[in-house]
Amino acid sequence: MKFLFPAACLLYALPYLTYSQESPKKTYLAEKCRSEIVLDGDPDEPAWEGPWEGGFVQREPYENKQPSQDTQFKVCFDDEFIYVAIKALDTAPDSIVNRLSRRDKMDGDVVGILFDSYHDRRTAFAFFVSASGVKTDQTFSEDGAVEDLTWDPIWYVKTRKHTWGWCAEMKIPLTQLRFEKGSGKIWGMDVLRTLFRKNELSLWQPISRTSPGFTSLFGEIRFNGDLKPRKQIDLTPYVTAKVNTYPREEGNPFSTGSENKFNAGLDGKIGVTNDLTLDLSINPDFGQVEADPSQVNLTAYETFFVEKRPFFIEGNNITRFQLGFGDGDLSTEQLFYSRRIGRKPQYSPDVPSDQYIKEPEFSPILAAAKLTGKTSKGLSVGIIESLGGKESASLGDANQSHTIAVEPFTSYFVGRIQKDFKGGNTILGLMATSTDRKLDDQALIDYLHKNGRSAGIDFKQYFHKKEWLFQLNTVFSQVNGSKEAIDRTQTSSVHLFQRPDATHLDYNPNATSLSGQGGNIQLLKVGGRFNCLFATMWKSPGLDLNDIGYLRSTDEIFQVTWMGYRFTKPLGIMRSAQINFNQWNLWDFSGTHILTGGNFNGHLQLTNQWSFHAGFNMDTESLQASQLRGGPMMLIPGDRSLWYYIVSDPRKKISFQYRGMHLRQNNESASMDQYAPSRNKNDLQYIDALDYGNSKRYVLGDIDQKIFSFSFRVNLNILPNLTVQYWGQPFITAGKYSRYKYVTQARAKAYAQRFMLLTPAQVMGPDENDTFGIDENKDGQVDYRFDNPNFNFKEFLSNLVVRWEYLPGSTLYLVWSQNRRLTDTSGNFDYWENFRQLYQEQKPNNTVMLKLSYRIGMH
Repeated sequence: MKFLFPAACLLYALPYLTYSQESPKKTYLAEKCRSEIVLDGDPDEPAWEGPWEGGFVQREPYENKQPSQDTQFKVCFDDEFIYVAIKALDTAPDSIVNRLSRRDKMDGDVVGILFDSYHDRRTAFAFFVSASGVKTDQTFSEDGAVEDLTWDPIWYVKTRKHTWGWCAEMKIPLTQLRFEKGSGKIWGMDVLRTLFRKNELSLWQPISRTSPGFTSLFGEIRFNGDLKPRKQIDLTPYVTAKVNTYPREEGNPFSTGSENKFNAGLDGKIGVTNDLTLDLSINPDFGQVEADPSQVNLTAYETFFVEKRPFFIEGNNITRFQLGFGDGDLSTEQLFYSRRIGRKPQYSPDVPSDQYIKEPEFSPILAAAKLTGKTSKGLSVGIIESLGGKESASLGDANQSHTIAVEPFTSYFVGRIQKDFKGGNTILGLMATSTDRKLDDQALIDYLHKNGRSAGIDFKQYFHKKEWLFQLNTVFSQVNGSKEAIDRTQTSSVHLFQRPDATHLDYNPNATSLSGQGGNIQLLKVGGRFNCLFATMWKSPGLDLNDIGYLRSTDEIFQVTWMGYRFTKPLGIMRSAQINFNQWNLWDFSGTHILTGGNFNGHLQLTNQWSFHAGFNMDTESLQASQLRGGPMMLIPGDRSLWYYIVSDPRKKISFQYRGMHLRQNNESASMDQYAPSRNKNDLQYIDALDYGNSKRYVLGDIDQKIFSFSFRVNLNILPNLTVQYWGQPFITAGKYSRYKYVTQARAKAYAQRFMLLTPAQVMGPDENDTFGIDENKDGQVDYRFDNPNFNFKEFLSNLVVRWEYLPGSTLYLVWSQNRRLTDTSGNFDYWENFRQLYQEQKPNNTVMLKLSYRIGMH
């Protein structure tokens, strides 16, 4: 740590050397429309007469240079709409790239306009269209740092090709934009154009790629007349019909081979005030959402899945509150993890050997409501309330059955406010979450928290023309429940209070509550070519956010330094490049040093649009609290790794990515090679913790795991509003264990003294129950047993979605999903044989769903 303070002092002077001068702010005057405008892509109405605005400047690849082709635009308005016409002039109109794609998937030549209607210099609403007429709409928040492509407003656009280029005419309802009465005279605005064949981006208001912001650097649009806000009212009822077929199982009363289901619900979007919108969903259905990719998790930590449901991701920038930072595992830790709502039921009952069980895949969401928006005074508001219904599993045989509750009725609440001060240079925010369960079944009382509470405070201060940022986040939590439920939390992989060497942890098996706190402090340089970060994050042992948030582990204090330099000016075959350096340290709350690590990586984009990325990581030997799942910390050898990935030109109709990673641990204790197929080898893979006399035996083994997996996607775009998308993922993995061992001295300096290797004669099995027995005393008697850890998991996921937006905001979905899955404990990996088994020995689960929604609303 001694070098960090002088390094910080030295780096503080660098912004003066790298600061890029802002361009003078442009202003555009919008008049009331002088005539009716018919959207046809031909700007021949009287409203478009007069001089057009131009003066665009390149942003990429040659910053501040004259664009290859000129662009012009005009804006006018009436009492209900803003009209925009953009002329994309082109001296070679036959070279215009006119590709169809899905909405929000821009492809080909593109033009667009961005409005900062709040005029808060932090938030923007963007409307883009391709030459083929495909819309892309999104919001920008945090001065452009956060983008949200899930925002789908109702607006209208037509494009047409001309001898002089092509033109887009837009008609944007005022109901879709947020501004207060009396504040609509001046907005922030920028207009852009992408010339696809040269991958050239030009802007009306120039903004440097090294600028510390985006929205704050927009030009301005002034309206010559009254622009009155209008409230949005949209109601969208829907109906679904679903058929599910699967292999029938003899004797299983719950496996009949097919199921039919009809459903209906309502989605709504209502303008409560001019700047606050209420989104609601009654009995929501997300059957059109793509499945999560296949995984086999051999770690102690919960897998993090990205949210894909539109209701929860649209506008989620205001309800985002990160405990961590960066773009790795730390970035996933947060107060609100929306995948908790509607997740698979948490409790799974034991099943007698002579009975069957039918468990629900998801917990039902009865209703959800979300209030979001921002006032002209700079106050951002985000409130979410969701009600999850009680869910039960069916248990029984051919003669009788009964139900067992697996998820209780639950209320989830999230409240978030943020206030801008001093033109957005100072930001103060608060957040609170609450999870309340109605527990009326003893099994759930013993398993789940009765309630969970968390709160957070965040503070941001920009300085030196927003090139530097100081940020402080703090969080607090408390969970309450029965002593059995709280004991389960204390001994989970998140906390591991039961560790015998953790004398600084207060493990109380009779506790009925658990409290903790955490946070992070960051100092960042965000403007210019040189950027850096100095950060510390802490998570106290009792912090628990997992009722409605996401938290991997606790009892940690991180220190991180990052430095990066960007090359934005093309040179030879280089279009752009960036190099980065990272360094980190980790301690626990007793002051024990856990590990030190570092990373160097580089990124290069060529003028032909191919890009190459690579990095080298190195970690010292580390103490891992989770290695023995509640046993003592274990000393794990240090490692070094090389990773890389290549991305072909994304402008092509067919493009690809290839990723690889190679890791080697000291003492040759582990290795990892990720390509196709990937291979992971680890001498210290955890298997089980078993009672042996008055002590515990922590059993480990050598694992040789092979993985074959890739995803592929096919898009067929018939019309701008009619698309077909297929996604498929084959996934095969097998893990073979050998050289079983048990831990003796987990922290021994010498690697070989940390465990005792069992001889083949001491390992018996697997037997008829598929278990291994260990004869530790070498007397011919089994001292303890564990289940066969070998595995072979194979799966093929398919998802086909036909989407037709037959009216603006009204959609018809036809969805086909298929899942083929087989598992066994052979541990053998044979690509062709595994696929043969998957398709010849296992019948698939097929689901066909039809979903029809109809929007009722204003414009």
